[in-house]
Amino acid sequence: MNIEIRKNKVHSIERKHPWIFSGAINSEVSEIQNGDIVTAVDKKGNFLARGHFQHATISLRVLTFIDQEIDQYFFNQKISNAVEVRKKQNLIRKDNNICRLVHGEGDNLPGLIIDYYAGVAVIQCHSIGMFKSVNLIAEALKTVLGKELFAIYSKSSDTLNKDISDNYLFGECETPHLALENGVKFNIDWITGQKTGFFIDQRENRLLLGKYSKDKKVLNTFCYSGGFSLLALKHGAKEVHSLDSSKKAIVLTDDNVKLNDFEEKHTSIVADAMDYMKDLNKEEYDIIILDPPAFAKHRDKRHKAIQGYKRLNAHTIRQVKPGGIIFTFSCSQVVDKYLFTNTIIAAAIEAGRNVRILEQLHQPSDHPINAFHPEGEYLKGLVIQVD
Repeated sequence: MNIEIRKNKVHSIERKHPWIFSGAINSEVSEIQNGDIVTAVDKKGNFLARGHFQHATISLRVLTFIDQEIDQYFFNQKISNAVEVRKKQNLIRKDNNICRLVHGEGDNLPGLIIDYYAGVAVIQCHSIGMFKSVNLIAEALKTVLGKELFAIYSKSSDTLNKDISDNYLFGECETPHLALENGVKFNIDWITGQKTGFFIDQRENRLLLGKYSKDKKVLNTFCYSGGFSLLALKHGAKEVHSLDSSKKAIVLTDDNVKLNDFEEKHTSIVADAMDYMKDLNKEEYDIIILDPPAFAKHRDKRHKAIQGYKRLNAHTIRQVKPGGIIFTFSCSQVVDKYLFTNTIIAAAIEAGRNVRILEQLHQPSDHPINAFHPEGEYLKGLVIQVD
């Protein structure tokens, strides 16, 4: 089915932005079903793009800007390209078998996430169209990965609809499943865990933390399964405290700490991070990690999110040891890196301490940003030193 794009909206497609919004469409769309493959054309009927339709603000997620079929060959080629990029980056190797294989718009497959955990691919769809294509995607993964793959799990009930069944599309695997990130062991549970079971996007930032951690006392707030804690311990931290308000997260962290034989230097704390920071002894920690969940997922919540980031960072800047290091992050897409940096500067002014920015951080190379879709840059962070 074709949909006509308004004349003044064609330029966005010509610039290869992968989203077509409902206001750009000059056609009756009531007969189109969510997830249908639709072709966008200009007023003269010339081909512009093809993708998955959905009755929403983002009406068309573009899969291709050339006139080709969206079939098994299409998915084989796209997924092959994505996997080849990861292999060129040497992300699947003896000491690291956790990586993101497909990152939505960054790999020209909007609405699709595929994470890889030591032979298991976990598919998460963020559009109905991708979910309808999940069997084609699974076949493409089997073709491309061959013997490197022994199970595929589809997990989209959290992102699309609670009535959708999560299930194995190929093979099976008991969870938790042991996988490695830069030589550290992690138990991954894609069935009960958040997202696809792990937060892969902090891999390089966790490794960077390791370089700062030798002989240091470290506090990892919002720790979830303890990723930052484990990399700090692996690289010689004197002591690490992992804090989360969720007892379930602390259980995950403790299991991973035990898996790596790091118990002697590790302590878990169940507490609210904001409250904990207020009463912290200034001499307590050399390094503090602030990696909260997204404070805002929509633009209308941005101001509230900024205030939350400012309060949290101001408390931390006040309380960290003189000369101490803070790794601070935001994964709120509506808070860009410039706004985030200015918020941290405002927090430092409020705290009344001198701060230097040592490093500017972002998402890793297996979470690529489509050059025509700057909205894909969601993770930003700073390493700051507090005098």
